[in-house]
Amino acid sequence: MTYIHEIDDWPAFRWDEGALAAKLADVRHRQGRLLGRMEGLGFDLRNEAMLSTLTQDVVKSSEIEGKILDVDQVRSSIAQRLGIDIGALTPTDHDVEGVVEMMLDATRNYNKPLTSERLFDWHASLFPTGRSGITRIVVGAWRDDSSGAMQVVSGSIGRERIHFQAPDASRINKEMGAFLKWFEEKSETDPVLRAAIAHLWFVSVHPFEDGNGRIARAIADMALARSENSQRRFYSMSTQIRQERSTYYKILESTQKGDLDITEWLDWFLGCLGRAIYGAEDIFEKVYAKAQFWEKYGNLSFNARQRDMLNRLLDNFKGKMTSSKWAKIEKCSPDTALRDINELIAHGILRKDAGGGRSTSYSLVTDTD
Repeated sequence: MTYIHEIDDWPAFRWDEGALAAKLADVRHRQGRLLGRMEGLGFDLRNEAMLSTLTQDVVKSSEIEGKILDVDQVRSSIAQRLGIDIGALTPTDHDVEGVVEMMLDATRNYNKPLTSERLFDWHASLFPTGRSGITRIVVGAWRDDSSGAMQVVSGSIGRERIHFQAPDASRINKEMGAFLKWFEEKSETDPVLRAAIAHLWFVSVHPFEDGNGRIARAIADMALARSENSQRRFYSMSTQIRQERSTYYKILESTQKGDLDITEWLDWFLGCLGRAIYGAEDIFEKVYAKAQFWEKYGNLSFNARQRDMLNRLLDNFKGKMTSSKWAKIEKCSPDTALRDINELIAHGILRKDAGGGRSTSYSLVTDTD
């Protein structure tokens, strides 16, 4: 099997500009339209939309690799770093802080040069204990292949399937030097296409022992921020990739086993990006609905527990809301929780769901109720 990085002309990528022109123009139009719409929101609403987007981006990028992060921790970490007031903050673990730090550095400092030292810092932030799971790995440095060739493998022991084998460790300094030089040089290639190329190029070199996928997506987000000349993120590429994870891995594998014509990869990336931008409409609608809610009930006086729980429900609280959950989350007695809930029912904000007894749950009243 010959991999893309073994071809003589590597990394002289080529593509059919005509085949991509219509989709690229559509994506660029969507980018501009979304940014314009978000800029029309007030400062607080823009921050809310950006906080929701960044939270999804961090959570879903990790989820693609099978790493499940606590959403409340991620949201709290981002809010604290950006100075956004969301009320009580959730204590965060080191692994959450590390992923958030990397993602915010990539997008907030998108104009700063991407260097090997910066990538080492990102990698170290992803693995603050120097381990991936229970396995000790090389952190904050290129891999050394001391435990064997870097391979992407699936299947049980004895029935493994090799999807991709990265360049030998001895090549990494040269390979990454070329990549970083290209990433910073001026080019006539559209910045969105450069984001797609950067993603593919980095993950094909696979310079780290672990975390390559998350760093590749952070680099792509950095390049997309450059394409918009904006720190603000209102759509999440990683969220869309998570939804299309199977196709994502298949297109990466077929491209890495193909020749240097990467038109198919670029076409998929543009399509995925377009769908990500379209998906941002959901965030816009939720943020707008949340703003309308607080405007509608702004004349009422809520205690801190009620305000926090209402925000959680407006942010798509997972599962059923019960008085016991309320008490646990807000660290209050069941009687206090029930009193809080009954006050909101009296105001017509909450309603009892079907059922009763200990299983009684509550939902926000909507216009269709």
